Amino acid sequence: MSIASDLIRGNTDMIVLAQLLRQDSYGYEINKVIRQASGGRLELKEATLYGAFRRLEEARHVTYYWGDEATGARRRYYRITADGRAALEQSLRDWREARDIIDTLVQKEEEKLGGEHP
Repeated sequence: MSIASDLIRGNTDMIVLAQLLRQDSYGYEINKVIRQASGGRLELKEATLYGAFRRLEEARHVTYYWGDEATGARRRYYRITADGRAALEQSLRDWREARDIIDTLVQKEEEKLGGEHP
């Protein structure tokens, strides 16, 4: 089962910032961690991921530096900034509030359908 892209759209930046809060990383590795952590249900398209990096750079939420790989192409590593941490905190507050509102609005209907509410 995959997660509907409409549910993820608008939250990509938050997802990327959350990964960078753990450690500096590069695009392929971030996508790999997201795919593994979601049990394969979420994999960001390359254009989506690098679009997020561009937005985050322009907003000064991330910076980057070039890695010093002994083999293969040099990687661009991204690092979250203080502004990025603040943006992530706000995004998480917004996400929790939206989740709570949606849970409240659909809980009774979900019970009528026989589903369980977390």
